[in-house]
Amino acid sequence: MANLGYVGLGVMGGQMVSRLLEKGHTVTGYNRTRSRAQWLIDRGMKWADSPRGVCEAADVTLSMISNSAVLGEIAEGPNGMLAGLRSGKYWIEMSTVSPGVSRALAGRVREKGAEMLDAPVSGSVITLQQGKLSVMVGGRAEAFEQVKPVLLDIGPRVTYVGENGQALVMKIATNLSLAVQMLAFSEGVLLAEKSGIPRETAVDVLTHSVIASPMVQYRGPFVLEMPDEAWFNVNMMQKDLQLALELGRQVDVPLPTTGIVNEFMTAARGMGLQEQDFATIFNVLARMSGVSK
Repeated sequence: MANLGYVGLGVMGGQMVSRLLEKGHTVTGYNRTRSRAQWLIDRGMKWADSPRGVCEAADVTLSMISNSAVLGEIAEGPNGMLAGLRSGKYWIEMSTVSPGVSRALAGRVREKGAEMLDAPVSGSVITLQQGKLSVMVGGRAEAFEQVKPVLLDIGPRVTYVGENGQALVMKIATNLSLAVQMLAFSEGVLLAEKSGIPRETAVDVLTHSVIASPMVQYRGPFVLEMPDEAWFNVNMMQKDLQLALELGRQVDVPLPTTGIVNEFMTAARGMGLQEQDFATIFNVLARMSGVSK
């Protein structure tokens, strides 16, 4: 059992806290909208009124937020996480943000005698609930060994990939493929559908074929019915694609399919679909193909 904190109790963060509570850990949490965390408070999570309060209460604080700008918001100021950290504490930052921004912040955390690790995840809500989530970790190896047991209580596969920022590079490299796969899957479904094969049949065949990655298996059926709440919406996916394109320019790696799928995300936003799961890329291509829902 560990004394943990968690900042950012959205869809994934909330489910992680639920899992940590089930494992018997003490968890103190904070979210900008307290009402979204009430179900966790009802299950025994302690509440703090600020990110600083979480860090002061916990030995190990985890966080998952939407982008680099929000990371700055929870880190800075008199009520930010930096103000609550001191020697011997750990901050596990699980968001997908700029590797450069994360490295710079890790340096400031280290100046306070604490340690920060970047630990983005690969998987979705259903992967987490099934206990199949994988975690990539960047930071000092000694710090990783200290917090590894906590991460293993979130997902069964925890991989150390290198110094600060390297796990984020790996996560960005992973996420660009999710969007590209979803576009290719959508192309296949629509090609079959416009050739006279029912959409349901096409989805069934493809999700049980050689191309059926875990992501295609659980997200492919979204082309039949989108979830009421996005698992990972268009804006979030496009943020990751743009991080990939930026990194590609920095290290001179052309990313042609990433560039194409990024434009489809822009089209989705233009159609007002930005709050839908990024699987709505199917709907963008369907409209372009003259196919109605």
